[in-house]
Amino acid sequence: MNFKLRVWRQKTGAAKGKLADYPANDVSPDTSFLEMLDLVNDRLIEGGEEPIAFESDCREGICGTCCLTINGEAHGPDHPGAACQLYMRRFKEGETITVEPFRAKPFRFVKDLVVNRSALDRIVQAGGFVSARSGSAPEANSIPVPKQNADRAMEAAACIGCGACAAACPNASAMLFTSAKVSHLALLPQGDPERTNRVLNMVSVMDEEGFGNCTNTYECEAVCPAEISASFIAKLNREYAVATLRKKLGG
Repeated sequence: MNFKLRVWRQKTGAAKGKLADYPANDVSPDTSFLEMLDLVNDRLIEGGEEPIAFESDCREGICGTCCLTINGEAHGPDHPGAACQLYMRRFKEGETITVEPFRAKPFRFVKDLVVNRSALDRIVQAGGFVSARSGSAPEANSIPVPKQNADRAMEAAACIGCGACAAACPNASAMLFTSAKVSHLALLPQGDPERTNRVLNMVSVMDEEGFGNCTNTYECEAVCPAEISASFIAKLNREYAVATLRKKLGG
C-alpha cells in the first residue's frame, strides 16, 4: 500500500512548525502505524534527512506513550485502541494521512510529534498514597468488596494515562483521566482513609495545570483506548462535593 503523510515538524516549542509531506510506499496492510513511521524514518535517515520524532514504548496499547493525533482524531480512527494498535489496513490505498501531536495547553511541546504530558503525573502525585499495610499479601477475603464496586474499580484502573481525553476535548479537560484515578481508589475500602484529601488535592492540581472543565461533549469517552466511561466524571463531581462539605464541617 502507498500513502502520503502530512507530518507536523517543529524543532522546539519556540520554533515555527509546519506540516511536511512524506511518501510512505510499499507498506504492508498488516503494518502498524508506528511501524510505518519507523519505515519512513529509515528512508529519511538513508537520505540524510532528520527522522520524525515520536514517542512509543510497549507498542501493545498499555503504556500510553504513543500520543498521536491522526486525521484529527486522538490515536486515530480505530477506536478503542492506542495509536500503536492502529494498522495500515484501516486506511485506503493512496490516502493522505495527517499526523500531529496531542494538542492541549498543559501538554508542553517538545519536538515534532512529542509533547510533555507530565502534568498528568503531577495530578496523580497529588493524590498521595494509601495507608493500607504493605509488605505481605492479606487474605483475599478479609475485606469484603461488593462485586459491583470491584468491577467499577477495575474499569477505572484500566486508564493508561495517555492523555487522549484531554487532547480530544475542546476544553482540554482532564476530568475523565482524573475521575478514573480518583474513582478506582474511592470504590475500594483501602482508598477510604485518604478519600477526602485525595480528590481535593487532585482536582486542585488539575486546575493549576491549566486543564479545562467538562462540558459534556463526550469526546473523551469516544477516543479513550481503555473505554473509560464518562459516567466516572459524575462520580468525580460527587466525590469532590462531598469532600468539600466534609472539609467545611471539619471532617
